[in-house]
Amino acid sequence: MAWKAIEVLHPNGVKVRDALRAAGVDTDIVETLEGSPTAATAAAQLDIEVGQVCNSLLFNADDQPLLILASGGHKVDLDRVATELGFESVHRPDADFVRQYTGQPIGGVAPLGHPSPVRTIVDTHLATWDVVWAAGGHPHYVFPTSFDELVRITGGQPVDVGQR
Repeated sequence: MAWKAIEVLHPNGVKVRDALRAAGVDTDIVETLEGSPTAATAAAQLDIEVGQVCNSLLFNADDQPLLILASGGHKVDLDRVATELGFESVHRPDADFVRQYTGQPIGGVAPLGHPSPVRTIVDTHLATWDVVWAAGGHPHYVFPTSFDELVRITGGQPVDVGQR
């Protein structure tokens, strides 16, 4: 595996760790040795299947933030999500929108640890695995979790978001 334990966390990692602990999750955030611009890159570094990577994708849904926790094996079907959730439009925002609502950079957005709660959808495909890996608030930080735990700690709504 191409990761290591972290001695000193970046402030975003501290927020995520604290949010995990507040939610009753006792896990370690680890640092990948290289950035993970794609789910395939993250999977290779963690020696896992690409579907076990939990991509945290923030979208603009009718001018409101919508966090979709998607399996790295899925391309999110935005039309399907909009229809299923009753939005007129769901699209990718710019980096400023992402940082405004999450406090974290694109490529490191965690499922939690945001300045305020964000409506969250959890891809049901993540339930395929006992362990999935989510971002920890920094492009090099990840932590192990599960589908059920993601739903619980985010208050997320399980939805199949993949393209058919």
